[in-house]
Amino acid sequence: MAALALLALAGWVAGRDMLDATTVALLVVGLMLLTGVVRCEDILGHVAAWNVLVWFATLVALADGLARVGFVAWVARNATAPLAGLPPLGAALLLLSLFFAVHYLFASITAHVAAVLPVVLATGAAIPGIDAARFAALLCYSLGLMGVISPYATGPAPVYYGSGFLSRRQFWGLGLAFGIVFLMALLALAVVVL
Repeated sequence: MAALALLALAGWVAGRDMLDATTVALLVVGLMLLTGVVRCEDILGHVAAWNVLVWFATLVALADGLARVGFVAWVARNATAPLAGLPPLGAALLLLSLFFAVHYLFASITAHVAAVLPVVLATGAAIPGIDAARFAALLCYSLGLMGVISPYATGPAPVYYGSGFLSRRQFWGLGLAFGIVFLMALLALAVVVL
């Protein structure tokens, strides 16, 4: 086990130009199986871990695909076009709400930030009367709040969901309830800050 752990570290450090980190991890797990360090039953017996892997991998791929085909940019363009006649504070509150709600489409905060933050920030900054620096700070602050809204909202969320402590219905219900509370707190802060 120690030798395989060192092999994995060496592969991740020295082989990063030749092998992807995921490939190194899969090779080491394969070697663990071949050498008998772990058994197939040990790996297959962790249903919650496989559940997390399937949820997260599928949803990250979906989020990446949506961003690549321009779906997210299309949604942002069409959802923000009607904001032109609104007062700056109203437009900022709507953009914040949109940014928060769109997170349901993403399996990680990183994917959400990469795909949506530039579009929403550029839209908000283009509206006269919105302080771009404060608006950017509010968008970034919202990222910590939206981690509870779904079983795939952040990296740890699938682990919490997979623990089985809460049912699917409870998780979604509590995520919606806390998401609304957190969004209302964010909007109240926005009214004060902007």
